[in-house]
Amino acid sequence: MDLGLILAAAGIITLIFKKLKQPLVLGYIIAGLLVGPHFALLPTVIETANITIWAEIGVIFLLFSLGLEFSFKKLVKVGGASSIMAFFEVVVMLVLGYLTGKLLGWSTMDSIFLGGILSISSTTIIIRAFDELGVKSQRFARLVFGVLIVEDLVAILLMVLLSTLAVSQQFAGTEMLSAVLKLAFFLVVWFLGGIFLIPTFLRRASKLMNDETLLIVSLALCLLMVILAAQVGFSPALGAFIMGSILAETTKAEKIEHLISSVKDLFGAIFFVSVGMLINPAVILEYAAPIAIITLVTIVGKVVSITGGGLVAGQGLKTSLKSGMSVSQIGEFSFIIATLGLTLKVTSEFLYPVAVAVSAITTFSTPYMIKYSEPLHQAIEKMLPNRWKASLNEYSSGAQTINTTSDWQLVLKSYVLNLVVYSVIIIALVLLSSQYLSPFLSNLISAPDWANMATIVITLLAMAPFLWALVMHHPQKEAQARIWANRNYRSLIIVLSFFKIGVAIFFIAFLLDRFLSVQVALVAGLGILLLLAFFSKKIQEFYIRIENRFLSNLNARELHEESKKHHSLTPWDVHLTSFTISPFSEAVGKTLVELQVREKYGMNVAVIERGDQTIMPPTRNERIFPGDVLYVFGSDTQMEAFRQFIETERPEEAVDSEKEEIRLQKLVLRPESFLVHMSIRDSGVREKTKGLIVGIEKKGQRILNPDSELVFEEGDIVWIVGSPSRIKKLHEMESTSG
Repeated sequence: MDLGLILAAAGIITLIFKKLKQPLVLGYIIAGLLVGPHFALLPTVIETANITIWAEIGVIFLLFSLGLEFSFKKLVKVGGASSIMAFFEVVVMLVLGYLTGKLLGWSTMDSIFLGGILSISSTTIIIRAFDELGVKSQRFARLVFGVLIVEDLVAILLMVLLSTLAVSQQFAGTEMLSAVLKLAFFLVVWFLGGIFLIPTFLRRASKLMNDETLLIVSLALCLLMVILAAQVGFSPALGAFIMGSILAETTKAEKIEHLISSVKDLFGAIFFVSVGMLINPAVILEYAAPIAIITLVTIVGKVVSITGGGLVAGQGLKTSLKSGMSVSQIGEFSFIIATLGLTLKVTSEFLYPVAVAVSAITTFSTPYMIKYSEPLHQAIEKMLPNRWKASLNEYSSGAQTINTTSDWQLVLKSYVLNLVVYSVIIIALVLLSSQYLSPFLSNLISAPDWANMATIVITLLAMAPFLWALVMHHPQKEAQARIWANRNYRSLIIVLSFFKIGVAIFFIAFLLDRFLSVQVALVAGLGILLLLAFFSKKIQEFYIRIENRFLSNLNARELHEESKKHHSLTPWDVHLTSFTISPFSEAVGKTLVELQVREKYGMNVAVIERGDQTIMPPTRNERIFPGDVLYVFGSDTQMEAFRQFIETERPEEAVDSEKEEIRLQKLVLRPESFLVHMSIRDSGVREKTKGLIVGIEKKGQRILNPDSELVFEEGDIVWIVGSPSRIKKLHEMESTSG
C-alpha cells in the first residue's frame, strides 16, 4: 500500500512538473510532502521504517550512478582552473555556512553540517539546466563540469570527516587526519584492486552476459562493495560510489549506466519522496527567515567564491562569472549530508527541512541565474574602470602559462607515485595476512610456529613483485639516465635508491615483526631482500605481467572508443586513422600546404580536432598546433610513413633539464624595426624565439593564425607564443636596429 501510494503521488506530481518544465527532483519532494504525516488531506504512508530502508537503497543506487559518471581518470584530467575554483567554493561555503548557523544561534554541530550542506552543488540540476539552455559546449560549462567532478570527491571526504566529527563530538586533529589517511588508503586499495580484477572478469564473462545478467552482476558488485565499505567503517554510499567509479573505467560502463538507470530512477524517486515526507510545513514557516537568509548566502556565496576562484585561475571575468552563476544551488549530496546528521542524531530536526527548502528555491533559480549571467557580466564590465579591465585581461593572459617538465620533475614524480602505490599495496597485503590468513592457517595447522612460517612465506610471495618494483622499477629511465650523465647529481640518485631499499626493508620487517622479534625481523628482512635480488629476473617478469594487465584494464575504455574511430574502405585497402600531435613534433607550427601531406604521402587530412572545435574540412592554410588530432585517410603503408614523420621530434625542441616558461606576449613594431616590410616566413621570428606567431593586430583588424606570406607593417601588434627570455632578445634586437 505504501509503495503504491508513493509511486502514484510521485507519478502524478512529476507529470505536472514535466509539463511545467521544472526539475523532477522537486516534484518527488512535493509528492513526499503530500503523502507524509504532516499533510492530512491525502492518505498517509503507514510503515515509515520500510520507506527509510528503501530510501537508503535509493541513496546507494544514486551514488552508484554518480560513480559511473565520475571516473578517477576524469579527476586526474581536471584542469588546474577547475580545481582552484572548486577549492575556493568549498572552503568559502564551509566557512559561510558555519558562520551563518552561529549567527542564527544554532548549535556548533548544526552550523558545521550546514557548512557541509551548502558547499556541494547539484550535478543533476546543473547538467539538466545546461541541456535545456544549450550551453554544454561553451567554455564556462567545461569548467563547471570539472568543478563538479572535484566536488563529488570532496563530498565523499566531507561525509567521512563529518561522521568522524559526529562520533568524537570535538575537533580532534589526530582523529581527522586518521580518517583522511584511512579514506585515502582504502580508495587506493579498492581502485587498484578493482581495476586489476573487475574489467578482466567482465571481459572473460562477456560471452555469457546478456542485458539481464549484466544488470544482476553490476548490482551484485555494487552491493558487495557497499558491504565491504560498511565493514571497514565507511558509509554504504561511499562503497557504491567507489564501485561505480571502478566500472566507469571498463568497456561496459555505458551499457551498465543504461541498464541501471531504471533501477536508479525507481529507488531514487523513493529516496526523494522520503526527503519530502520529512518536511514539516510548520517548521518551514517557523524558519522562513533563516531559510531566506541561508538561500541568499548560498546564491551570493557560491557566485562570489567560484567567480573569485576563476579570476585567480586566470579565466577572465566573463567565464568566471558565468561559472559562478551556474553552480548557485545545492542538491542530492546536500540531502545525503543532512540525512547523515539525522541518522547519527547529532543535528536538530529542523536542519533537514530547512536544507530541502533552500535546495528547492535555489533549484528553481538556477536556469534564470545561468540565463542572466551574460547581461550581468555586461553590466559589471560597464561599471569597471578601464584600468581594472586592462589589469584583469593582462593577468588572464599571463596566467595561461605552459611549463615544460624538467627531468628532475619527471623522476621525483615517478618516485613519489611508485612509493605511494606500492606502499599501499604492501601494507594492504600485510593487513590481510594478519587479519585473515594467519587465523585461517592457525586453525588449519596445529603447530603455531609452522602456521606463522606458512603465513610469512605466502605473504612474502604475494609481496615479492611489489617489493621488486619499489626497489628496482624506474618508469622514467631516460630522464634518470640524463640526470645520471651529470656527475653533480649522481649522489642524489644514489640517495634515492638507498632510500627505496630502506623502505623495502622496513616493509619486510613490518610483516615479520607480527610473528617474530624485532631483531630477527630486521636481520631476516635484509636477508629476504638479498634473496629477492637473486630471483630478480623471475620476479620482474611476473611484475611486468601484473602491470600490463592493470594498464590494459585501465585504458580499455579509451582503446575501445579509439577503435571505433578507425573506419576502413575494404576494396581500396584504405581507412581513416587519427594521429595526436606531440608538442615536439616536426609538424607543429606548419600549415597543411607546408607539410605537403598529399604530395609526399598520398594521403588527405579530412578533419582536425582542436579541443572542442572540429575543423572539417581544413583549408590548405590551416596551421598545426600541439594536441591537435588529425584524421587522415590512406593505406597502411602511407599511414606508417606519415606516422614516422609526425612522431619525429625537432632537434631544437629536445627536452631541456631546466624548466622553461612559455607565455603569450606581444611585440609592437616601431618604424625603425628590422621586421617592417618583411614577411613572417622571411623574418625568422620562429627560429629566433622558438615561438609561434598566433595573431597580428593590423590597423585595428585582428588576424588569427596569419599566413606565412603576410608582410609586417609599422604599428603592427604581433602576438607570439614562446619563451619570454627569447622574445626579450628579439626586443633587444629591435632596440639595436633602432
